[in-house]
Amino acid sequence: MGNFSIGKSDPVEEIRTIFKSKRQEIELRLNDFKKIWKKGKKKEIFAELAFCILTPQANGKLCWSAVENMIRKGVLFTGERSRIVKELSSARFVQKKSAYLVEAREKFLFNNRISLKSVISQIGNGYEAREWLVQNVKGIGYKEASHFLRNIGFDQNLAILDRHILKNLQFVGVIKEIPGSLSKGRYFDIEKRMTEFSKAVQIPMSYLDLVMWCKETGEIFK
Repeated sequence: MGNFSIGKSDPVEEIRTIFKSKRQEIELRLNDFKKIWKKGKKKEIFAELAFCILTPQANGKLCWSAVENMIRKGVLFTGERSRIVKELSSARFVQKKSAYLVEAREKFLFNNRISLKSVISQIGNGYEAREWLVQNVKGIGYKEASHFLRNIGFDQNLAILDRHILKNLQFVGVIKEIPGSLSKGRYFDIEKRMTEFSKAVQIPMSYLDLVMWCKETGEIFK
């Protein structure tokens, strides 16, 4: 067990209360993710990858709206990079992110030799799949890779250490302070602590992420 204290403290009880009230809604959302892995086509999986490429230091809801707009306008899958840039007003670092999207698109949509779903399936393990994504997809770090694998329903037990989650891990005493940056080692250490906390409070990791997100935003998103 980590150095945090589990009991009847107000922060922990608040997390438990949200879990109890939102459990059914969260379960439905997680099932939606699982359907993407079971039935999702190549473009649907790529859309989730695009979303995760856009999210660093940006508003997640606005990023997903941008992805949906690009799909409707025929930009995400076939549009020129200049068209993509115009659609990314909601994301920071649009020049870099647009380049990452185009490169990922060329690799996973237009190159018939590489199927993202097939590669991940062959790896089989969520932690190893995450490492592969970090090493092979520009713009994807451990947070984004974890987010992507959760959103396509492949592995729902990886920690998605965004600012909302880190804030709440501090809130419940899992970490003493929010780190200014996350090295690979620091990410894995906090992930381990979060996993231990998840087991201690009997809230599965997949649920815990969305519980903490809901606490901050008031809704279940993605």
